Amino acid sequence: MTIGQTVPDTRLATEATEFVREVTSDLIYHHSRRVYFFGSLMGRRRDLSFDPELLYIGAMFHDLGLNEEYRGSGRRFEVDSADAARRFLLERGVPEDSVRRVWTAIALHTTPGIPEFMEPEVALVTAGVEYDVLGIGYHELDDARRAEITALHPRPGFKEAILRAFTEGIAPRPETTFGNVKADVLERYVPGFRRGNFVDTILGSPWPE
Repeated sequence: MTIGQTVPDTRLATEATEFVREVTSDLIYHHSRRVYFFGSLMGRRRDLSFDPELLYIGAMFHDLGLNEEYRGSGRRFEVDSADAARRFLLERGVPEDSVRRVWTAIALHTTPGIPEFMEPEVALVTAGVEYDVLGIGYHELDDARRAEITALHPRPGFKEAILRAFTEGIAPRPETTFGNVKADVLERYVPGFRRGNFVDTILGSPWPE
């Protein structure tokens, strides 16, 4: 079985592919597909029992909140992405528990240290993101598998391109980076950005002591 044949052959997955392909960039589309493939392979390697369809939806929608239409929301892009997936699923009559798992997987995918202890679909969206973006677990998958996925969904200049996408998607709402890894992006690429500091926030709170 080739990598291309492991995408869930369901109407929901097909509609998700069509929807995401239409509304986002080639960069995000190919990245999202790789996240699914890498997450799925990591799940099998870890002997996790997961719903491929829910993992696929989580992977495909996880960066949708970086799109221009969400940049004025004032919310973390992960929440905008998760809400877009929830609307998509509810419109198609998907059960609430499945919707919740997809929402959580997307909302937490940039919050390391938590998803790995949750449902497999939640853990594996993050695992796929960490593999494709950060290279975490890079050598856990063999070269042939990795080459097969990147041949299907290439990543030329991906490191700089995804950082630009993060910057463009988050710079209009810098306050949403407090306490999460995206503050690193704005600190590097947006002149004058000053990251929030947890200690300063506590010491500067209105409490007298």
